[in-house]
Amino acid sequence: MPGQTISRHRSALCPSYANGAYGLSPRIWGAVIAALFAVGCADGDDDREALSVAVIELESPAGDGSGEPRLSPAQDGLLLSWLEAVDEGGHELRFARTDGQEWGHALTVAQSDRFFVNWADFPSVSEAANGALYAHWLARGEAGGYDYGVRIARSADDGASWGDAWTPHDDDSPTEHGFVSVVRNGERLGFTWLDGRAYVPAEDGTPATREMSLRYREVAGDGTPGPEMLVDGRVCDCCQTSAAMTAEGPVVVFRNRTEEEIRDIHISRLIDGAWTESQAVSDDGWYITGCPVNGPAIVADGQDVAVAWFTAPEDVARVKVAFSTDAGATFGTPIVVDEGNPMGRVDLVMMDDGGVFVSWLEAGGGQGASVMLRHVTSGGIASASASVTTSSAERASGFPQLVRHQDGSLMMAWTDVGGDDPRVRVARVEVSH
Repeated sequence: MPGQTISRHRSALCPSYANGAYGLSPRIWGAVIAALFAVGCADGDDDREALSVAVIELESPAGDGSGEPRLSPAQDGLLLSWLEAVDEGGHELRFARTDGQEWGHALTVAQSDRFFVNWADFPSVSEAANGALYAHWLARGEAGGYDYGVRIARSADDGASWGDAWTPHDDDSPTEHGFVSVVRNGERLGFTWLDGRAYVPAEDGTPATREMSLRYREVAGDGTPGPEMLVDGRVCDCCQTSAAMTAEGPVVVFRNRTEEEIRDIHISRLIDGAWTESQAVSDDGWYITGCPVNGPAIVADGQDVAVAWFTAPEDVARVKVAFSTDAGATFGTPIVVDEGNPMGRVDLVMMDDGGVFVSWLEAGGGQGASVMLRHVTSGGIASASASVTTSSAERASGFPQLVRHQDGSLMMAWTDVGGDDPRVRVARVEVSH
């Protein structure tokens, strides 16, 4: 669709922050990129184990005018979802399944001219334990502006058809609801979202506190929703959330917001049917009066948990990783993984040995940046970093997505804005260290 771009919005609650305003925009041609990197610019990298990376681009199922990708694990591969502009106006939410080599047919979940399309807040398609698919997206309300809510639909036939969409939040106020993360809890699927209902007075006349809350709702295997639950009543306005399943139950990480405007990364755990009071993963002490639009990532395997995040106390930007061996109840000393000039946009995958691969954006010369990758053992030993690809400073580039395929390789998806139209691209990332 020449000349057409996907519109994107930024919340008025979330002022632009330099370290959160960069995105990935490589134009990679050919099926295989001869990419064997052993780049290490951080202090001490010369003494670290080298990390070799081979990037193999796959043919993308997304067309021109696509963006906002999200990768999700599935029983027989991976799911990629994205938004794609349509000629007659509006967008389609589409998805495709891959076995790591080829893509199945791209299918449409929904089409609308009322999608709320946002560079940092993107939809998803997730698979439940019984094979049912659940899609979520954001829909604009009648009030305009930042009146939008979450919609969820279910498919029992692998996406060939979808049931009626419903709203997980009990609140229908004309405020922001989004930044959804999804976690599989046995036969149930849990949805966590940021909820802006406290930005308007309550029906009983209670004054608005203008505080974003974090809420959660599970869906049973047959699609029946459970009750809405409050996780935390005061969180950062528009940073992504991230959820994972531990041996003791679901956990969610998010950027907190104290009365003193300290916005560090917190974790809450669902224990015996109730969410625990959130605790800081690390006491960074980042004082910032606006949202940096730079959320954390969490992965878990049994009792082992790892969290990656961006922080910038005293205007010193850092990307950190911390590990837990007790299902997120406590965390060890964080490991700094950046090379001195990070912009965040982190993602994280856990390997069989309990170590992780963490990705983030690192500023380069001018307006350029690189998507970096580093392996960190559960004992805190980090490899040298490797540059996977380049990026641009445009918000429209979105957030690189990193997941692990069942065969042990990594998969990455991003929005390439280097051509006439944006387009979602995907690649296998094979690493050795």
